Amino acid sequence: MGHTIDGIINLNKPPGKTSFQMVALVRRLTGVRKIGHSGTLDPDATGVLPILIGRATKLASFLTDSTKTYRAEIEFGRATTTYDSSGDTTAEGDTSSLTLDTIETNIERFRGAIEQIPPMYSAIKHQGQPLYRLARAGVEIIREPRKVQIFRFEIQGWQNPFLTVEVECSKGTYIRSLAHDLGQALGCGAHLKELIRLQTGPFQIEQSISVEELENGFQGDSWRGFVHPPDVALLHLSAITVDAAGEGKVAHGRLVAAVAEREVFDGELCRAYSENGQFLALIRFNQETGLWHPERVFV
Repeated sequence: MGHTIDGIINLNKPPGKTSFQMVALVRRLTGVRKIGHSGTLDPDATGVLPILIGRATKLASFLTDSTKTYRAEIEFGRATTTYDSSGDTTAEGDTSSLTLDTIETNIERFRGAIEQIPPMYSAIKHQGQPLYRLARAGVEIIREPRKVQIFRFEIQGWQNPFLTVEVECSKGTYIRSLAHDLGQALGCGAHLKELIRLQTGPFQIEQSISVEELENGFQGDSWRGFVHPPDVALLHLSAITVDAAGEGKVAHGRLVAAVAEREVFDGELCRAYSENGQFLALIRFNQETGLWHPERVFV
């Protein structure tokens, strides 16, 4: 018997498990069919993987689009097919003359708005096929560079040939590509040795729970305490209150009049609540009509 529950579990994904395996685990534990995640983590990577339950799956694109923070360990001296340690060696280089100053100078070019070529071993599709399938078959496709934003790229530690960094970046950024490209820039090759996602949107690793904690929570009924309400992912947006008459309209996705707590601009997205504080929908303002249009309904 499935539980009727909507919300988000801030899961700390263990190494060696796919993001999909984590979704399958939560589906099995909760009995809820509708489960998703926001933003795939590579099997070797660990850290914050928000698991979306029930109506919270409607938030997948919002969380996937949000800023992410990672801690990464980069190993210089070896480039690989996958840009991480699971791949075959494609080149080796000498790291003996590498200095922290040289590395810092080269990192500078990877800050801000950059163009990045995604790895062949990625889930990006080419003519309906994920690139990693083609890569495994020995096929190399020319990938278009993608624009990404690197808000922060800071060195945390250096012990030749290992560099520890923290990166805060936009959606679509491959930390593996950053590691690979930095190795190319320095002329000695590099790959991503270890990756931890510290934060996705409002979800941080300090508040995340392990698979073991989650499974233990199902022994009793304490697991519900791990489920954050869906609107936690949207607290950066302004809130509006809808009156009782408007509540029914919102539930059916119809246009509604409402009063915002401050002036809103055309096309602005806000959280909509009932008068008793129930989260109803994500709702967008149309200046021309002066009405709000529900975009994602949660009731």
